[in-house]
Order: sequence, then C-alpha cells, then structure tokens
Amino acid sequence: MALKKEVNEMKNVNIPVGTSDFAEVRRKDYYYVDKTGLIEELMRTPSTKVTLITRPRRFGKTLGMSMMAEFFDIQKDSSSLFEGLAVSENKELCMEWMNQYPTVFVSFRNVDGLDFKQAYAKLYTLISELYKRFYFLMDSELFNIREKESFDHIASKTADEAEVEYSLLRLTQMLSIYYKKPAILLIDEYDVPLAKASAKGYYKEMLSTIRGVMSVLKDNPALGFAVVTGCLQIVKESIFTGTNNFVSDTISDSRLDEYFGFTQADVDKILSDTELIAHADEIKDWYDGYHFGEHDVYCPWDVMNHVKNLLLNPATLPASYWENTSHNDIIYQFISTTEADVNDKFETLLAGGYIIELIEPNLTYDILHSSERNIWTLLYFTGYLTRMRKSDIHETLEDGCFALTIPNAEIRGLFRKSIREWYLEKTEASDRSELFDALWKGDAGKLQEYINDTLFDTISFYDYHENFYHAFLAGQLSRKGYVVKSNRENGLGRSDITVKDRKNRRAVIIETKSAASERELDSVCEEALAQITRNQYDIEIKKSGYKQVLCIGIAFYKKQCLVKL
Repeated sequence: MALKKEVNEMKNVNIPVGTSDFAEVRRKDYYYVDKTGLIEELMRTPSTKVTLITRPRRFGKTLGMSMMAEFFDIQKDSSSLFEGLAVSENKELCMEWMNQYPTVFVSFRNVDGLDFKQAYAKLYTLISELYKRFYFLMDSELFNIREKESFDHIASKTADEAEVEYSLLRLTQMLSIYYKKPAILLIDEYDVPLAKASAKGYYKEMLSTIRGVMSVLKDNPALGFAVVTGCLQIVKESIFTGTNNFVSDTISDSRLDEYFGFTQADVDKILSDTELIAHADEIKDWYDGYHFGEHDVYCPWDVMNHVKNLLLNPATLPASYWENTSHNDIIYQFISTTEADVNDKFETLLAGGYIIELIEPNLTYDILHSSERNIWTLLYFTGYLTRMRKSDIHETLEDGCFALTIPNAEIRGLFRKSIREWYLEKTEASDRSELFDALWKGDAGKLQEYINDTLFDTISFYDYHENFYHAFLAGQLSRKGYVVKSNRENGLGRSDITVKDRKNRRAVIIETKSAASERELDSVCEEALAQITRNQYDIEIKKSGYKQVLCIGIAFYKKQCLVKL
C-alpha cells in the first residue's frame, strides 16, 4: 500500500510536454523550471536593439519567448503568472517593464511547404492572424484611411507581396503611435522557413521574403527592442546586416547559457520534487552533456518527457524523445559525404572520442553542405555535437577551433540508427553483382577483395565486435532475390549466415569470426571453417534438395578480412 500511495503522490506533479505557452503552464499549475531570470539579464542592456539567441531545437526557446511576451505585453495583466518566480523579486524592474509596452510575438516554426507558394501561404496566414489580434487599431483616429486600408488588406489577406514583407514594420509603427511607447518585438524560430526552403528547393524566393519581413529590425524608431531566436546566426545573408545595436548569443557564448536547457541544479530539483532521484544516472547519461557557454546543460524536452513517462510507469527505459521532434536529414547529409577523412572522424566520435574542427559561426543555408567544415559547424549548432571544456582536452586549440564530441547516449543512438538506415538504403541501391558472382563461383580472392573494399567505406560503431561484421555481411547479401537467414538452426548448431538460391538449387553457408590481431586472421578463419564441419551445418541443407552447398569461413580484423573455402 505504501508503494501505491507513493506512486499516486508522484503523479500529482503535472509535467507539461508539448506545451510552449507560458500562461497555460502557469494557470494550469504545470511544473515550471524558473527561467524568468532571462528577463533580468536582457534588461541589463535595454539599449541593445536586437538580440539574436541561437539554440538547438527543443531547448526551450519558444517557452522563453512566450514568457517574455506575457511579461511585457501592455494588453495583459500578468502579475499573477509571475508570482513566486525569480523576476517578481525585482520590484523595480517589474514596475518599469511588466505589462508596460506594446508587444508583438510571432513564431515562424510552422512556415513550411512543398514549394514556395505553399510556404508563403502559411507565412501570409500567420501574419494575417497576427494582425487580427490588433484589429482595434482600425477604430483609432490616429491613422488615416490609407493606413487603415493597408492594415485591412493584410488582416483580410488581400495584400500584395510588398505589404506582406513590410507588415511587421507597419504593425510596430502603428502600435507605437497608438500607445505612445516603442514596441517590443519577439520573433521565434526566424530561420525555420529558410531551413525548410533550402531542403525543398525554393531557397532564393524564401530568402527574399524573410529579408523583407525582417526589415522591421533596421532603422525603426518605433521599435524599442527585439529578441529573435533560431538555430543559426544567418548574418551573411544580410537579414541582420545594417541592424543597429545587434547582439548575438550562441551556444558558444556565456551570457544566457543557463536560460535555455536545464542545469544540473534544475534536474536535481525536478527529480527531488518527483521522487525520481534513483533515475538520476540514466537521465544524465542519456540527456546531459551539452556544453553551452560556461554551463553544462540537459535537453529539457528529453528530461520532461522521460520524467513524465517515469511517473506513469517507473519501469520506463530511456528513449530518444528528441529524435521524433524533427527530421534528421542533416545526419544523412553528413554520413553520405565523400570528403576524405570524415568516416574516420565519425568513428572517433562514436567511440566516445573527440575531434578538433574550425567552427564557422556565420553560415548561409544554401552552402551548409558545401564543405566538410560547414557540416561540422551545422552539427555543432544544431545540437548533434557539443564542445568539450578546454580543461578536458590536452591539445592547445587555435582561435575558432573547438573539440567536438557526441553529447550523450541519446544522440549516439540516433547517429547509429541513421547509419544503419542510410547503409541499408545504399546497399539496396547498389548493384552487388560482383559480390554474388564471386560468392556463387566460390572465388575466395574476389570475395575477399569486395568485402575489404566495402568495409573500408563503411562507418563502424560497434568497435569491430563480431556482431558488427555479422550485421554488415548480412546487409550486403540481403534483398537481391535470394533467401538470407541469420543464426538459423542447421545440423548440430546455428550457422551465422545462410544464402539460398532456390531457383538454381544452390546455397552458401558463411561463418564469421573476429580476430584479436592481424596475424590471427588465418587461424581464426580456419576455426570458422572447422565449426561448419564440426556442427554439420550443410547436412540439413543438402537433405532439402540443394545440389551445391559452399562452406565459407571469414575472419575479420578491423577493416580487413580473410576468406577461405
């Protein structure tokens, strides 16, 4: 009974998952990790016109922006939402800023489409709905007929492209006139439309549109300040060029590092409040490891998902929650590159090591995959890799260079899954006639040459254990019209791989083994053949009517093999 009571008590903690609306979180008494110190930090430099905050997806950007929108918006009374939170202790700041300024909050995270027309339609609809929130401006005598007509065009979706591109500029100007105060602008996920456009082939058109929309940030006296979030700092594309008092805060900077992501103290409190301290090690292994500025942080999306599931079922095992929030095309771009030593670096990362790379802080989406350096930079800024502390490495790093590593078990597993899927697709699309020709002819030399060449181009993440070679070879032999079985009972045991050509009544039995050194390849290969003979793997196959049965032993050491018949 005591255990049941304890579980029920833990379930009373309302863990929000998929809720990025600060007001909803607070009004429904959902569990909230206090990040309101972000407001105080930003208000230390109120003269900064534009602050760009770049973080990987699912690190709390939207919730943070929603929190700021509730705090500043003059149309709201949000004092009750902030009761008991850190910012409420700063009475002077709250008196000056809380619900005192016209505030525009817009997120571009859903601006996507198969082509530019679809994506533009979503952007247009988003801005139209934003305008409807401020439709009371149409009743004001402060604006002339033309200004109201233009406003109505956007709200009713009858505007031309120029009106849409300057819509945020016009809105901030009208709000500033109406309230006699400068407006605050919060733009969330500004670069999502560009990322989607780059992936789907309409990048130039979308870049032109977003550049026009973001002109609100340049030489706009109606704008008090703006906060913009995204994954990448796209300065070279002139989106922010010409913006006065522009400050960027990336995962390499230290100013706002603790406000996006959970610190160790945050996670300790969550686990204490939910009585899940026993799961601290697994949560750390799976979801910690990101090094932002001077803080090590956890991915908040993962932590909250796993805690919620643990409250429902204490036996829940860690899972890859981050993976399911977006496509991971970037990994496929990465592992399919033909750059010289990328595979070797990748294997170093998967083995728990690190690589040293020059990071380019300013990228354009249309050249992200044009060089190896850009790929490493993209993996770093999007959260697939993180940088190590200088105290944890032995080398002296040159300016702009970081020691990069995979942050945790979740991302390592995501890489491994992506490699398997990519490798299977690549293998299925390949000819492999050379492989099967050598296999059915029993040409050990040709078979060995083919396997060695393929191994050299394959990314290993199993430390060359026997199961890696088994899976590698089974993948090479599959989906070519033959029956391929692994670890099936034959004779007196289980053969590693059996390939059957039913039409021509021929079969191949393959036993694979891993050698501890290169010089042991020969003896290990002989052992593989002896195991086939000893366990009579071929007897049952011959009894079933196959006329030709070849027995092949293959010994592996790292990326080389020895084949014997």
